[in-house]
Amino acid sequence: MDTEKNRVPKTGMSRLLELAATKKPLVITSVILSILASVCSFIPYIAIYYVIRELLWVYPDFSLLDTARVLRLGGLAFGGVAANILLYFGALMCSHLAAFGTLYELKVNFASHLAKVPLGFHVIVGSGRLRKIMDENIEKIEEFIAHQLPDLAAALTAPVVMVAILLGVDWRFGLAALAGVVLAFLIQFLMYGKEGARRMMAAYQKSLEEMNNAAVEYIRGISVVKAFKQTVYSFRRLRDTIRAYTEVVIPYTLSWENSMSLFVTLINNIYLFIVPVGIFVGMRAASPAAFAGNFIFYLLFVPSIATVLMKVMYVNSNSMRIINGVEAMDALLAKPELPRPADPKIPERFDIEFDAVGFSYTEDRETAALEEVSFTAPQGQITAIVGPSGGGKSTIAHLIPRFFDVTAGAIRVGGVDIRDMEPEYLMKQVSFVFQDVFLFKQSVWENIAMGGGNTEATEEEIIAAAKAAQCHDFIMRLPKGYDTVIGTRGVHLSGGEKQRLAIARAIVKDAPVVVLDEATAFADPENEHLIQKAFEILMKNKTVVMIAHRLSTIRSADNIIVVDRGRVAEQGTHQTLLNQKGKYSAMWETYVSTASWRMHKNEEVHNHA
Repeated sequence: MDTEKNRVPKTGMSRLLELAATKKPLVITSVILSILASVCSFIPYIAIYYVIRELLWVYPDFSLLDTARVLRLGGLAFGGVAANILLYFGALMCSHLAAFGTLYELKVNFASHLAKVPLGFHVIVGSGRLRKIMDENIEKIEEFIAHQLPDLAAALTAPVVMVAILLGVDWRFGLAALAGVVLAFLIQFLMYGKEGARRMMAAYQKSLEEMNNAAVEYIRGISVVKAFKQTVYSFRRLRDTIRAYTEVVIPYTLSWENSMSLFVTLINNIYLFIVPVGIFVGMRAASPAAFAGNFIFYLLFVPSIATVLMKVMYVNSNSMRIINGVEAMDALLAKPELPRPADPKIPERFDIEFDAVGFSYTEDRETAALEEVSFTAPQGQITAIVGPSGGGKSTIAHLIPRFFDVTAGAIRVGGVDIRDMEPEYLMKQVSFVFQDVFLFKQSVWENIAMGGGNTEATEEEIIAAAKAAQCHDFIMRLPKGYDTVIGTRGVHLSGGEKQRLAIARAIVKDAPVVVLDEATAFADPENEHLIQKAFEILMKNKTVVMIAHRLSTIRSADNIIVVDRGRVAEQGTHQTLLNQKGKYSAMWETYVSTASWRMHKNEEVHNHA
């Protein structure tokens, strides 16, 4: 067990091969077939060599030509081509079956891991990066197994067979050809070493990812950009990432300009190394026919060197890109899962207690989001959390369902530390209604029923929840009522309507603890009234923790906790806090004055005009 725990994770090509090995029989079969296909691809050259020898042996009297033997050699050449195609097709069939199976397992494992890490991880990382890894990086692994792995086997086999043929037919011409190949790669290495290429590729991948993320952000905010008559050039982050990408890509491309041009020129003209040797050897040849046969064969064969070497470079370049994607995937898979208790406990009641809770979003814990936060939210009562922006209100909301683990102190539900509960059990005991409502592109029915979790909500329960959440009427006005798919053409819900659907979802869940985080922040007065009526049903006999900016919504709360700079500044009922003349009293006075604020014309300026 310790050996497995202390095993050093594989990286680079070894990690790719480890992933491919999950479907070992198919992968091995694909590699073997690809190797055989690569060997067969050289059979036509061998057959042509012997045909040339037959022709030159009887020249100029072709009546002596062994036609049957030439036809057999022609059949051998055709057979080599056919075998290459069929074997490579079989290799791709096996590799694709392995790739699709591996892709399925990787995506399931990745999604399962994301479900096991603390939910706060998703808040910090963001959906854009996770989507890229799920959709692009893992797809690249499928590409590697399906295409690159068979090509890699062929690319490693072909040079070996090629060298054997080059040196086997006539070692003098073979050495001349290999001299050209060695010179080409030497130029590449001297112009741009392997380590430099890897660093540049890593910089390229990073700049590309940042530019893509900025582009997505720009497109998502295009309405704001257009509204303020801005252009892409004024969107600083996108502009900066494009500039950074350009600063990486252009030097990288130009650094290959001379070396790549010289490399391609050399490997496509290896015959230039053959011709001088041919002249030198031909002048001393004992058998002109044998010399001519070998010379002609090499002139026909050496162009294949370029095909083989370019394939090797293509496979290597693609593999580097795929490896970077795998490293990004592995970095997220390395994130620790939410610790599970060895002896899970179940509370008998559902009051919430914060006991000297401290929390920091950073691992170094230098910047604390909460410090020594202590309060109790009794069962069946409403506990409101208020305070200035950035004070720690939403952090408290996220810690109750264990989006993150506290770094100090403890949070207890019914006297049981939430870290001693099974995460699935804890999540079933808490209903959330957050400021940002996410509705799936599914029917209204399915979106509400999702609150029931794994249990099937009945028709009566869903309709009752919708009515309780004050959304039954607007649902019935939709084109297909409860069967209307949210997000389809012509179906647009207001912020208040979405909020009420989220409340209906929470009512269906019927959890004993309810957490409301700025749930009325975007509601207009009419919607706020309807949402408040929905809250009355949702919160009945529940332990309620309500975070709000609008102080009017929490006047009747049983206890109001004022949080400032990560600490509890004061707590009590609305009237008690007003009498204390502290932070809450000042906040209330500010709220009342802004609530009664009206826009007036500047009469003096108007009259002067």
